[in-house]
Amino acid sequence: MEKGRDNRKVILNLAVSLDGYIEGPNGEIDWLTFSEETGKVLHSFLEEIDTILYGRISYEKWGTYTPESDSPDFERSFYKKTGNMSKYVFSSTKNRFDGHPNVVQSEIKRAIGQLKQQEGKDIWLYGGARLITTFFNLDLIDELRLAVSPIILGEGKPLFNGISDRKKLELVKSESHKSGMVSLTYRTIR
Repeated sequence: MEKGRDNRKVILNLAVSLDGYIEGPNGEIDWLTFSEETGKVLHSFLEEIDTILYGRISYEKWGTYTPESDSPDFERSFYKKTGNMSKYVFSSTKNRFDGHPNVVQSEIKRAIGQLKQQEGKDIWLYGGARLITTFFNLDLIDELRLAVSPIILGEGKPLFNGISDRKKLELVKSESHKSGMVSLTYRTIR
């Protein structure tokens, strides 16, 4: 469904450990499972979006990622779909990237306001952690979709770090999965 005139939402959608980390202490994500079950959830989400927002490091790791040819079909299909979407990279240090995404180096709030005015589907805030903090502090996140994994990492990169003000959220959906993962959807209350 195409939206415009500020009806598009910025959705933070990511996996987090039960203790609130998005990466292990050395940046590892080996605790994440990409299964048929999670593949269905992610593919359903991809139907709602047409734009992906990345920080520089996240884009360099995943923005042009291509799975191995022997990867499961759902994984290859997922990356094929994301590969065809509009991509924005937020970076103050670099203005060119492989894959030729749109690069935003300043005035983030204005750039997102303009993007939300364009016709299209919702917008996925992919991450990384510093970009998520910036978006929270600029009040640019409309919805959070967290896939809480049944693992405690003990340390690593926290999802929420450096948030300047209290954020009130409303739980709009929760769903448990066979894997033990719990999907939580929150709407930002403004």
